[in-house]
Amino acid sequence: MLVLDSVHAAYGHSETLHGVSLAVEKGQVVCIVGRNGAGKTSTMRCVVHDMIRVTGGEIRFDGESLSGLPPHTVIRKGIGYVPEDRRVFASLSVLENLKVPRPAAPAARHEWTIAKVFELFPLLEQFRTRLAGNLSGGMQQMLTIGRSLLTNPRLLLLDEPHEGLAPLVAQEVERAIGELKAAGVALLISEQQISLVNELADRIYVIDKGVTVFGGTLEEFDRDPDLARKYLMLVQQPAAAGPA
Repeated sequence: MLVLDSVHAAYGHSETLHGVSLAVEKGQVVCIVGRNGAGKTSTMRCVVHDMIRVTGGEIRFDGESLSGLPPHTVIRKGIGYVPEDRRVFASLSVLENLKVPRPAAPAARHEWTIAKVFELFPLLEQFRTRLAGNLSGGMQQMLTIGRSLLTNPRLLLLDEPHEGLAPLVAQEVERAIGELKAAGVALLISEQQISLVNELADRIYVIDKGVTVFGGTLEEFDRDPDLARKYLMLVQQPAAAGPA
């Protein structure tokens, strides 16, 4: 489905990726892990050409090159993107945010509606009239995921979906990710919460200093404990507390 082949990328004249390779197959959950600053977010941005310039290598989706395509065209090809900073429309209500996307849904694709988003995230329906700028970080994360789903993606990119969330809200997001996997949505997730990686990942890629240093199954990763010691600072999810 998605293939990154020795991708190099830069912000301005500063190169941040020096050869990232990975693949996501239909229906898979693939996790990108690595230390802060290793290149995880830059890798996600390369796929949708979000504020970064691809300078080498190739990115293909369904066998077609994404080179040179603007972000809105990439999204309409069936790729959803939930950035780390969420980017809600703060002056619009929850419901108005969900009405922004213009669906692109061939008949063969699972078609998301606002009602289905509310089924996935019941809390959003409770706050449907609240301004998005007044929501907690956790609620904004749910809203951004829901808004992305309304473009009917076959592949959803989630950049640090647990970042800054209280444990109970993080668990709700994790539950939703599991439901999306069960519905056949492929996911590429930049992640540091080891609980999500352990429970949902079909494959894992380790990035260090802008280069892919490991790619394989979770079982293969676990067989080499030196990988975690050398390249990762994965964090355990803390005990449950009140919602953010």
